[in-house]
Order: sequence, then C-alpha cells, then structure tokens
Amino acid sequence: MQLSIVEILEKKGALTDIELLKELRANFGEVSFRELNSALMKMELGGVVWVFRVMRGKRQVELVSRN
Repeated sequence: MQLSIVEILEKKGALTDIELLKELRANFGEVSFRELNSALMKMELGGVVWVFRVMRGKRQVELVSRN
C-alpha cells in the first residue's frame, strides 16, 4: 500500500487524508482509515511523506521532495 500512496501523491500532488483514502479504495477495494494511518505513520518516520494538520479532523499529506 505504501508504494501506491507514493504513486498517487506523485501523480496528483498533495492530498488530504480523506482524498487519499478514496483513491486507495478505488485501487484496493476496502481500506480502513486505521490501515491508512498506520502506513502514513511508517512513511512519515521513514522520511517519505509529510503529514500535517490543516484543520480539526483534516490532514494534508505530501511527498518529501527528493531534490
């Protein structure tokens, strides 16, 4: 799933967590919010993505630039 998250973010740019979940569900079928959070946490700790709060209950997910 982590590879798909990277591919989606490369293609579409920064997304909210809800938009990203919709994209993943289109590719994988049923994906839970808990599975997405787990994958995002691992990716953030690995330095692949940034996840930050935009407003209450909404987070922005974007790739770390590889310059």
